[in-house]
Amino acid sequence: MFDIVSVGHFCIDSILLPNRNKPFVVLGGSPTYVSFTARRFDSRVSVVSKVGVDFPVAYTWWIREEGVDLSGLARVENAVTTRFELKYSNDLSDRTLQLKSKAPPITVEDVPDLLKARVVHIAPIAGEISYDVVEKLRSCAEFLSFDPQGLVRNFDENGNMTHGPLSDTRILGLSNIYKSSLAEIEAVTNQQNVDLAIKAIHDYGVEIVIVTLGMEGAVLSVEGDIHKVSSCPSEKFVDPTGAGDAFIGGFLAEYVNGENHLRCACVGSAAASLVVEALGPTFFGDKNQIYERARLLYEKETK
Repeated sequence: MFDIVSVGHFCIDSILLPNRNKPFVVLGGSPTYVSFTARRFDSRVSVVSKVGVDFPVAYTWWIREEGVDLSGLARVENAVTTRFELKYSNDLSDRTLQLKSKAPPITVEDVPDLLKARVVHIAPIAGEISYDVVEKLRSCAEFLSFDPQGLVRNFDENGNMTHGPLSDTRILGLSNIYKSSLAEIEAVTNQQNVDLAIKAIHDYGVEIVIVTLGMEGAVLSVEGDIHKVSSCPSEKFVDPTGAGDAFIGGFLAEYVNGENHLRCACVGSAAASLVVEALGPTFFGDKNQIYERARLLYEKETK
């Protein structure tokens, strides 16, 4: 029995930041940031993912060293790993995303028959997960968490990304928790007003809806009870990649321990504030650092 299982592709990110002359090439993908964050809370963590023969052995070693179970990771012969180029604006508030290569999709057969988890977090990055896979995963978990980012990304022939609609909304009907950026929930619901977009997700039966807003924090809605959660201040702002994934990793780690939803969101915000202080998934702080930032935020939010 795992606490959190993240399902989606690991990838290789080439991150172009305005203050660097060369890209920073590093391990990426939602399962990386979610799992590494959850491990800071000693959560029992596993993944279901696929990579190609070009996936560095050093990355596999790194993930295992973080304490992440890799029994659900498949290295596919004659295939390549998903790769992205991320280019950030001068103030790091915006980015362009270009798909350079794509690993094979995750299939129903890739889901271990004996898999059991408190939470399965669906975290595709480039359309690699179908409804049939989610349906099987739902039977493996007490709760299903869904981030639609990789299912609302459309790529042209050059790999340039734009947002489009969620092609199979049945996944929402299987989900207990939904998390996305503002742009993604607008794409999923075709609603430009955040309150109406959140209501549209709840209408599918989703109990908890989280919309991350970057430096502006996040919106948390529990069965329609909406709360704005501020962002935690960071000591420095180096690379925003993975901040939303760190948020949900922290949120879910506390959620499976029975903490109240606002505290879970404050821990998520604190985790996100730490990961942005370094390049890629190289710094997450420790549990005490995250809890201290979360405590200060929680006290502020409950005054």
